[in-house]
Parts: sequence; structure tokens; C-alpha cells
Amino acid sequence: MQTRTLGNTGLATSAVGFGGIPIIRLGRDEAAALLRHAVERGITFFDTANRYMDSEEKMGQAFAGIRDKVVIATKTGMRGAKEALEELELSLTRLKTDYIDLYQPHQVSNPEEFATLMGPGGAMDALVKAREQGKIRHIGITSHSLEMARKLVATGLFATIQFPYNIVETEAAAELFPEALARDMGILVMKPFAGGMLDDGDLALRFLRRHPDLLVLAGCDTAEQVDQAVDVFSGDSVWTEADAAKAEGYRQELGSRFCRRCEYCQPCPQGVRITYAMMYRVVAKRMSPAKAVNFAGATMETVRECVDCGECATRCPYNLPIPEMLREYLALYDSHRQEAQ
Repeated sequence: MQTRTLGNTGLATSAVGFGGIPIIRLGRDEAAALLRHAVERGITFFDTANRYMDSEEKMGQAFAGIRDKVVIATKTGMRGAKEALEELELSLTRLKTDYIDLYQPHQVSNPEEFATLMGPGGAMDALVKAREQGKIRHIGITSHSLEMARKLVATGLFATIQFPYNIVETEAAAELFPEALARDMGILVMKPFAGGMLDDGDLALRFLRRHPDLLVLAGCDTAEQVDQAVDVFSGDSVWTEADAAKAEGYRQELGSRFCRRCEYCQPCPQGVRITYAMMYRVVAKRMSPAKAVNFAGATMETVRECVDCGECATRCPYNLPIPEMLREYLALYDSHRQEAQ
């Protein structure tokens, strides 16, 4: 397994880390077994968040007795001191630990949020005090906005930056990553599979392995996925012209206007299954019309309940025009229904 030293933190970790969202789909014992398997295969960095349902609790169960063998990162979405500290204490309890290796204000994507975070009564002062008390070892930050992420890096206040990077979303490599490295920051890569839109996990991970300064967070819910991630970041790896051509094919297919399945848009007050409906374009490209309709029919029928309130779009970190896109996909679905009859 390749290793990384996470910026100036001194934390030595595996080059691929474990993203904690997918384990919310697993039972507690099943999740604990998977996390232990990841440790046995050499993964030492585990990333979760207070809001990832019971992900923290599952990690707490899995790492009982081996806390010193893993590096744990978690997050808060709160910008105020009181609320952030409440989430920190809850995370410590759930994770069954008395310290967090890396604590990150999550999804700071506009100047107003940053001003609240840093201002009087903001979370940052509270987190610095928690670090002085030993409850936090290092403070990082995450964002989905490239412009904001660069501003966060420029402050020099954070040990790490976590940002999306994958075959399709490559903008960070030009300026954000070099700027972070110049400040000796650790770089955590989220969305390595573009929110599940890249169905060739081996290709997606080998693309990222070419960057020796990145710690890649691969979300896994099976032992096979863990093994694939470990195998890619162990031994030799070659990036071929055929790989580059396939990667370009994904870029042409997805463009920049696609859902990353972060689910910040949910829940919909009308019951629309937004996340899965937003995948219909890709589903339709990979299946016949009849199969696409059969596969996604129940989801696409919920789109008819959309009242175009726009609430989902205000919560999207990628600023996607979600209601507009849902209408497009519903029209495509309806055309496929007619074709399949």
C-alpha cells in the first residue's frame, strides 16, 4: 500500500482512505466487519461526518480496541460555536474516542458562510479551543466550490482541504492543488467516482493514483470494492492510451451538468426521488428504452409531483438547475415509455 504524509500534520496514512457514506446502507455488524477488513488490507484513514446518519457509530463499533491503528476524520456542517461543539461532542461519543485526528467544517462554499464560521460566535474559535484541549488534533475544511476552496487555502488557517476530483472534474489540478501544496496542506479527494457516475472503479482510481500528493477517499460498501481500491494503490500501475480514451469518453458523456449524488437536495417536500431521477440520462444511455423504463419507472413517476418550488436547487453545491433538469429527464422517460409500448 502506498502511503501519504498529510501535509504538515505529520499524520502518515494509507494513500487511499475509506469514505464513510456508503456504510449507512449496511447493518452495524456488516459495516463493522467491512471496516475491519479495510484495516486488515492496509487502509488507515477513515472519513465520515456527523450527518452521515449512523456512519460514525459504525466506525466507533469497528475500531474498538484498534483506535491507535486508524486516523479518523469527521465533519460538522454547523457554522456557530455552540452548534459545532455539540456536533463535535456527539461525534466523539459515537466514534467512542476522546479525540478526532482531523475535524473539518463541511461544505463551506460561499463568503457568507465563511464569515459566519470565522466571526464572533463562529465555529472556528470553538474548534481552535477544542484543539487546544486535545479533542481535535488538526482542523481541515471541505468545499464543493473551486473559487471558495482557493480562498480557504489562501487563509493559511487549515491543515487540509477536501475537494471533489475525478476523471470528469479535473479543474482543481490547475490551481487549487498547487496552491495547497505550496502551503504544505494535505489534499483529500472526495467524489473519486463522480458520485457513482463512473462505473469503472479501477479506471477511476488508477487515474487518481497518478497524483502522488493526493489522499483519495473511496466510498465502499463491499469487501470487493475495498480490495479493488487497495490493489490499485499497491504495486505497479500503468495509465495507457486506451485508458485515456475511455476517460475522455466519460467526459463527453457526462459533461459538467450532472448530479454527483451528494443528496444535499433531499428530502423533497413533494416526495420526488431527486437523486435517482437525476441519473436517468445516464441510465438511458446504458440501457435500452424498455429496460431503462422498467429500471427507473417508479422513481421517474415521482417527478410528476414536482411543483417547481426550486428548494432543491438552492441546496445544490454544484448550482445545478434541478427542476429544469428533472423536466428534461421526465420528457426523455416519457418518450421511452411510448417507444417501449
